[in-house]
Amino acid sequence: MLTCEICGEEMLLEEDMKTHLLLSHLENDMRCPLCSLSGVSYDQLSFHISSAHPEKQRTPHSTPTPGCNAAATDTSGGAERGELHTALKSRSSSQSGDTAGEASDSVRPKRNSRPTPGSSGPSPGESASQPEHSKAKQKRPSLTRKEKQFSCPMCALVCSSCFLLQEHVELHLQEQLSADGEKRFECPVCSVICSDSASLQEHVELHLEHGAAGNSAGSPDSDLKLAMQLQQEEEARQEREDFKKLQRQFGVDGTGGYSRQMERTMETAVARGLMAPAEFHCKKAEMMESLASGVDDGTTRTQGVLRALYEYYQTECRDCAHVWLSVDTDHYCSSAGDKGWGCGYRNFQMLLSSLHRIETYAPSLQGKAVPSIPRVQGMIEEAWRQGVDSQGASHFNQQLQGTRAWIGATEIYSVLTSLGIHARIMDFHRPTGPGDTHLRLFDWVKQYYCQASRSSRLPPRLIQTSLPPLYLQHQGHSRSIVGLEQKKNGSLCLLLLDPGSAASLTRRLLSRDTVSTAVRHIRKFPSALKHKQYQVVAVQGLLSEEEKQTSILNSRTLRAERIP
Repeated sequence: MLTCEICGEEMLLEEDMKTHLLLSHLENDMRCPLCSLSGVSYDQLSFHISSAHPEKQRTPHSTPTPGCNAAATDTSGGAERGELHTALKSRSSSQSGDTAGEASDSVRPKRNSRPTPGSSGPSPGESASQPEHSKAKQKRPSLTRKEKQFSCPMCALVCSSCFLLQEHVELHLQEQLSADGEKRFECPVCSVICSDSASLQEHVELHLEHGAAGNSAGSPDSDLKLAMQLQQEEEARQEREDFKKLQRQFGVDGTGGYSRQMERTMETAVARGLMAPAEFHCKKAEMMESLASGVDDGTTRTQGVLRALYEYYQTECRDCAHVWLSVDTDHYCSSAGDKGWGCGYRNFQMLLSSLHRIETYAPSLQGKAVPSIPRVQGMIEEAWRQGVDSQGASHFNQQLQGTRAWIGATEIYSVLTSLGIHARIMDFHRPTGPGDTHLRLFDWVKQYYCQASRSSRLPPRLIQTSLPPLYLQHQGHSRSIVGLEQKKNGSLCLLLLDPGSAASLTRRLLSRDTVSTAVRHIRKFPSALKHKQYQVVAVQGLLSEEEKQTSILNSRTLRAERIP
């Protein structure tokens, strides 16, 4: 016969005693049925009852037989054991109904702490031999020992293995790190950490796709393929972002063209108090009228520049051995509607203003007026529709009107070819002088102007030619070459009109008092032109209809004449 040391209930089999201890005592919070002690293990409670309440387990005259349970030999204490069993059962069943206000329930002692023997000391009437008997009883092995348990120091979880406890605590630490630090997006399938939730979703979907395709999860081949696919997707995303930046930089991002930029600029001026509302509506009406007619409004034009330079070189700049000037050309500067992107269109307007003054080219031009920038865009689109430079047309998606797209030498060539004007593109693709200078460019410009004075054995010091200006293009900007100086020491200097120069600065060339200072701004020596590459568009006669069709056909693979 086996007897429960806690409640005194008797069992026949050891398996029944284990079940009784598990259901009645181990699964519930251990409490002493005779005092307020609680929150202890089975061994601790057994030791406490045997040492602190021995009078409740046996009579003072009972003497247990060594090796036998006291409850099995003591028949006089049966009623008391039944009373003890009833009290313990009632406390175990009423545990869930206890209030949290009791100190023994709200504060749980540590599981590795033992109550001090005799903490609830025996009554004064107890004999001295009873505590010794209790100690002897404690030394006897229990019928069932509770397995060693490991408590989490951060929560109330109890683990049966130290390895399980270690994993559980590591989860606590990981949650704490993720809560204290930056937000982490960790893949639940592998150990990859993504930068945002969208990347994590794409990454997990790739896992699922690989799983659906039957690939073995975690194999080296599948991991390598996944890494390569992720890298390709990242490269594709970066390419899309770079392409969008280029679209914004070159004005083909769909944010509007000349008229929209002009309106936004005037609206900003009104908001800042720099323009009256009445003036805003008046200028907007003028702009709409100019756009409807297709003719430039002339607000940025400066006339008579080459005539003023000719008069200046007649009396000044005696250190020049020779000076060549183009035919009279008007200067066009950028306006509020094309600032930052309209230099190519403005240089084309300068070129057209000179061609209108040359009898050879005037009949081929559409009217005598210089077109506006939106009209120039339409002329380039018309050239593309005729088949000129189809590759360049696809670059702009066949559309320039309504955009802020930059144009370069190939677009100038296209529109001139569509007008029946013979043009050449000279490509100075690398420096040819010391210090990354382009001496071959300066020599070629000299040859271009010297063709007007080949008949003379000794050309005069100042030559006003009938040649149009040259379109000069480099990375990010373009200008117009309207003349050339040759110093007495043989050095060459280009005369450039820049669309980026304000009209007020250009008009200083027209005054005798300021022309000597203003000329310094248009002089460019080889040391001032150090870009890696320059392209020059030169107009050299007219095209017959057959020659025009040949030029259109050859422009499918448009190539410049490379020098050197």
